[in-house]
Amino acid sequence: MPSAHRHLDPRRKPRQIRAELTRDRILTAAAHVFAEHGYAAGTTNRIAEQARVSIGSLYQYFPNKDAILAELLVRHIDRGAWTQAGQVDLSPGTLEAAVRTLVRDAIDNHRDDPQLLRIMIEEGQFSQEVRDTLARHGEHRVAEVRAVFARHPDVHVRDLDTAAELVVFTVELNTHRLLAFPRDISVETFENELVDMVTRYLRG
Repeated sequence: MPSAHRHLDPRRKPRQIRAELTRDRILTAAAHVFAEHGYAAGTTNRIAEQARVSIGSLYQYFPNKDAILAELLVRHIDRGAWTQAGQVDLSPGTLEAAVRTLVRDAIDNHRDDPQLLRIMIEEGQFSQEVRDTLARHGEHRVAEVRAVFARHPDVHVRDLDTAAELVVFTVELNTHRLLAFPRDISVETFENELVDMVTRYLRG
């Protein structure tokens, strides 16, 4: 069945190392161009020039800049694993520290390039690959968080599955909002308040 988002599908999935390197160079260049010039002015010609490839070569891999941004979204989502989940202290009295590890990990995953993050949120279109990646990442992230909550003696919630989903959604959504659309609140204050809120909820 044809994709409803054909204009977002990449034209060519590299099978050789050289082709993969060229594709990576295009994506790296696109991230730079979008962040520096904005999405409207971030044309495929500019991306090709930044990547030092011909416009024809770029079109061998991507049909347009929407497809390039969709692929950047996929890569951004795929980087979002909770890297410290297996090292969380599960002894009594450490729940706040465990929650802080989760919140800080989310912040670190999104603070590298806030301009590009904002463009991905405002301009990104959800190809089927983006949707599939979001679903896969969401399930994995919730499973990681649930596993930690299930073993932590300080967690007292009525429904562990629902609690894990609520916490993941709350942390991710608010982190995106803060870093992509900065307000008069420091990252440190944001972290402390979010940690306090989630910790109090989990303690029941």
